[in-house]
Amino acid sequence: MKYSVFFLFYLYTVLSFGQIIHKKKASLLGSPFEITVVADDTIKGEQFCNIAIEEVKRVEHLISDWIPTSQISNVNQNAGIKPVKVDDEVFDLVERAIKISKLTNGAFDISYASMDKIWKFDGSMKKMPTEAEIKKSVERVGYQKIILNAEEKTIFLKEKGMKLGLGGIGQGYIADKIKIVLQSKGCQSGIVNVSGDINTWGYQIDGNPWTVAIVNPLNKEKVFASFPLVDSAIETSGNYEKYVTFNGKRYSHIIDPRTGYPATGIISVSVFAKQTEIADAIATGIFVLGVDIGLDLINQINGVECIIIDDKGTIHYSKNIDVKTN
Repeated sequence: MKYSVFFLFYLYTVLSFGQIIHKKKASLLGSPFEITVVADDTIKGEQFCNIAIEEVKRVEHLISDWIPTSQISNVNQNAGIKPVKVDDEVFDLVERAIKISKLTNGAFDISYASMDKIWKFDGSMKKMPTEAEIKKSVERVGYQKIILNAEEKTIFLKEKGMKLGLGGIGQGYIADKIKIVLQSKGCQSGIVNVSGDINTWGYQIDGNPWTVAIVNPLNKEKVFASFPLVDSAIETSGNYEKYVTFNGKRYSHIIDPRTGYPATGIISVSVFAKQTEIADAIATGIFVLGVDIGLDLINQINGVECIIIDDKGTIHYSKNIDVKTN
C-alpha cells in the first residue's frame, strides 16, 4: 500500500509571471489521486487536470484486473485456454514487468494475483497458515509462465487459474502517462500523485524544484529528509498499518510471490527514478528482498536510488542518494 501522507509538497499558490498553480483531487483507482499544474489561468489549469483524470480512466480500462472488460481481465479469463491479443501499450507494459521480475529474481511478479488469499490483514487472523497451505498458495505464481508473442502481440498464461495483477506497476505507469500527455498538451510544469506514485516535470512558479519531505512512519511528527525532484519521480510503499504479528514476528501485507510468506524486516521503502513505473515496481521488489539485498540491487542500477526504513526504525540510504537531512 502506498501512503501519500508521507509527502509534504511545497506549493506556492501566489500569482507570478502571469501564471498560477492549479490543483485537483479525486478518488481514482480506489485510491487518492492528486494533480497539480502550473497554468496561465484557472480555466487552462482545470483543462489540464481533466485531461489527467481522463488518462487515468483510459489506462485503467486497459490494465485493471478489477474491470471485467479490460484487456488484462481478458488475459486472465483465458488462462490455460488461449493467447489473447492486446494493445501495444499493454503488451509492452507486461514485457517490462517481466524484465523487472528477472532483475529482482522474482521478488516482483505480476502473476502474484494467482496466489490463494490465505493471509488476512483485517484483524481476523488468529493463527498462521500451515506450511502446506502457504506452499500451495503460490503454485500458480511465476512470471516464467507468462508467454509473450511479440509478433502477434499476444499474452498467454500457461496454467488455468493464473492471473495477472498490475497494481505493483500500473499506478506508476499511469503517473508517467499523465506526465507525457500533459507535456504534449503544453503543460510545462506539474506534479502528479497517484496514491504515492509521484512524478514531476518543470519547476514551481518561483523557479524552485518541486520538493518532497519524508518522515519515518515510526515517528510521523518528524521530517528526516527532503528531496528536490527535477523531472523525476518517487514512490513510497509501506506496511506500517497492514500487518499481522505471530510469535513476536511482524508479517507485512506484501507477500513474497516466490514463497507465499509475507515480507519481513522493512516498514517503508522510497525509490527515486526518472520514471514512476520503475520506482513502483522496484519498491515492491525491495520490500521482498530485504534491506541488504535490496540496497545491493539498487546500487547496481544507474539512475535509481532509495531510502529504506527497517522495522527497528533505522534509516538506510543507497550509495548515491542526495538528500537534504533536517
